[in-house]
Amino acid sequence: MLTVAGLSKAYGGDALFQAISFQINPGDRIGLVGPNGAGKSTLLEIIGDLEEADAGEVTWARGVTLGYLPQESAPASEETVLEMALPGAGRNARRRPGTPEDEALIDPAREAEAKRILRGLGFQQADFARAARELSGGWVMRAHLARLLVSEPDLLLLDEPTNHLDFDSVTWLTQYLQGSRSALLIISHDRTFLNRLVTRIIELERGTLTQYKGDYDAYLGQKTARREQLAAAYRNQEREVERLQAFVDRFRAKASKASQAQSKLKQIEKIRILEAPEAPTAGIDFQFPQPSRSGAEVLRLNRAGFNYGDRVLFRNLTLEISRSQRLAVLGRNGTGKSTLLKLMAGSLPLGSGARKVGHNVELSYFSQQRMEMFRPDRTVLEEALDLSRSPGEAAARNVLGAFLFHGEDVFKPVAALSGGEKSRLALAKLLLDPPNFLLLDEPTTHLDIQSVDALVAALQRYPGTMVFVSHDLYLIQQLATAVLYLDGERVRFYPGGYEYFQDRLATERLEEEKARSESTAAEIPVSRGARANEKDRRRQEAEARQERSRRRKALEEQLTRVEGEILELEDRQKSLINRLQAADAGQAAMELAQVTSSLKQLTAQWDELTEAIQAV
Repeated sequence: MLTVAGLSKAYGGDALFQAISFQINPGDRIGLVGPNGAGKSTLLEIIGDLEEADAGEVTWARGVTLGYLPQESAPASEETVLEMALPGAGRNARRRPGTPEDEALIDPAREAEAKRILRGLGFQQADFARAARELSGGWVMRAHLARLLVSEPDLLLLDEPTNHLDFDSVTWLTQYLQGSRSALLIISHDRTFLNRLVTRIIELERGTLTQYKGDYDAYLGQKTARREQLAAAYRNQEREVERLQAFVDRFRAKASKASQAQSKLKQIEKIRILEAPEAPTAGIDFQFPQPSRSGAEVLRLNRAGFNYGDRVLFRNLTLEISRSQRLAVLGRNGTGKSTLLKLMAGSLPLGSGARKVGHNVELSYFSQQRMEMFRPDRTVLEEALDLSRSPGEAAARNVLGAFLFHGEDVFKPVAALSGGEKSRLALAKLLLDPPNFLLLDEPTTHLDIQSVDALVAALQRYPGTMVFVSHDLYLIQQLATAVLYLDGERVRFYPGGYEYFQDRLATERLEEEKARSESTAAEIPVSRGARANEKDRRRQEAEARQERSRRRKALEEQLTRVEGEILELEDRQKSLINRLQAADAGQAAMELAQVTSSLKQLTAQWDELTEAIQAV
């Protein structure tokens, strides 16, 4: 499918990677990992034809299709959300040489699939007709991702695809990709996401590429074993060379041993000296100092309410945060998770109700919008020193060094920092002025996996109270002692970790479904004048079930017939596309227009039937 041979790339004289080679075959599921700045995104851009390599080449099999999702999506145009999700616009889906040039032809049969995928990624029915330019950047990215999934390319290049997704959408995307026919090359800081999807790891580190079989956890074990093997081989060789050299030094001057010494010297010269194994790449290394002790009640919201215009996010919310609690706030995007953290932090005023901060509480808020936390005209060092209790320049430099800001890096302007650097600076400021109550909004965004692991380890040792929003399942599993789940205007509290929350949520949804079924049955009318005894009630329930079954069967039969017609027309459509280059192209074009029109009508009918079956 794809061969990368001898690829090299440098920026400003600094090599990102040199002479790297690997191959991607149909059905491969590959995770691309490495520290920030190793060149992972650049490699994807070169494969996607958006960046040129300095040397080497990327060779494609004929007819292979490619879909590429960058970290930052292109701005939205005048399209609607549904139009944006349909393949053919070509902004983030590309066709390799040899593919028929029918990119502008949108297959109407895909419209229903586009709607299904949009729903899975968190869009509502009412969003489909909205102009995409009205959406935030995260929702535009979801629409771009939907287009890629609908187009089903042979190879999907995904650069941090979960960055702008909520927890439910990450779960849906994982399940979708598990069943996809596309080969995958994925950059992600979410180790659980990688573990559930990939069967091979490609690591970029210090300009070289190393491949490992298995998921991310398997890669970690193999990498540790490989490093230990290399270190042992290097030590053994060192000892052997020292032994031979000692013999040479001792006996080369003695005539009786001179020939043996010369032989040993030739042995040394023939040895292919191994390179000393490099130390692991420096990563974030920190732990929170002991903060002051707060009162038992850290924060209370009493009958809190908040609206955005006419939209109610919270109504009569009462919530108490206790000392040492680690509360994960979960829910779909748009349910108010970030807003709730801002209300807790006091950076947004409540619309109604009261907020009470407990005794001796020192609060720090880690915003999802990192630039909200900084002044862009300051340097890294100036920002680190701007605290209520200034640590002094020496202490600030030490902590910044632990967060990989070395030497002249501390004089970089904040405005020039990358997303990962802003996250590291924000974490450094937390460490320099440690609070006893942390509010963290997506703290792992833009961090590589090694940095996420370091953050998780530090937060596990953190003795204070913590409320956090995250879609990173690994972070949630490792840290949460309780879960707050935002579901529309409902807020549900679960006094246990992630597994407890999952079990309780599944049970509640089953109970709600059962209650809805019983409510529907209870609404069945009774004949006028008749007394609804138990026998009548059961008879009417049975009749209602039979009627629903009859209606569902009739709709499913219609759906099967429509699906058959769609498949026949799709085959006809492909045949006509192939005839466009032939002598009877004019006739083929006329028939193609008719087939396309019929497909559009049948697809709309298929969508209506599907929704009708779900309603029944």
